[in-house]
Amino acid sequence: MPPVDLRAGKAIYAAQCASCHGIELQGAPDWRMPGPDGTFPAPPHDETGHTWHHDDAMLFAYTKHGGAAAMRAQGMVEPNSGMPAFADILTDAEIRDVLSYIGSTWPDRIQAARASR
Repeated sequence: MPPVDLRAGKAIYAAQCASCHGIELQGAPDWRMPGPDGTFPAPPHDETGHTWHHDDAMLFAYTKHGGAAAMRAQGMVEPNSGMPAFADILTDAEIRDVLSYIGSTWPDRIQAARASR
């Protein structure tokens, strides 16, 4: 597997993710409450959200295949995720770069907790 490129990940995040998740990774307002259509808004990717609670494989699948497909693959149908699939937009390496960039912004204590799992 090629090494990750955090600079590329940050640029890809800005171009592909920030419009929903926020340029500062802050997420959408009221991200814990579903919208009128039942879809949950984009959560934050900073330490205030739940992204860091998930393992790398789950985050990769969620990004590549989209939220609904990733959740169905785990036997879940709720909550209703609006996360689109990026399989036709980003390469696997680009997805890893984005996820690595996001993880690089987390405090040391969160990075250590994830590394110990």
